[in-house]
Amino acid sequence: MSKERKLKLIWDFRGPDSEITAKHHAHHLQEFFNTNALSINILGSEKLSETHAIAFLVVTNDEMPAVRDALKPHRGQLYED
Repeated sequence: MSKERKLKLIWDFRGPDSEITAKHHAHHLQEFFNTNALSINILGSEKLSETHAIAFLVVTNDEMPAVRDALKPHRGQLYED
């Protein structure tokens, strides 16, 4: 039985308020998750440097096209547990 591929959709925020903005965006991602009953509850924000932070949402390969089209992430990558 093959394991379904997971994708991490990422939104980048830059500048002195990037961490605050990423946390705020993650809150909206949680609302989207709750409204759309996605299958994976992995999302959040992460500070990468003083001027770069990200918000992210992990989705299945099947969910990705609909979520991508609705939310317009900046980039994506494979997600490994």
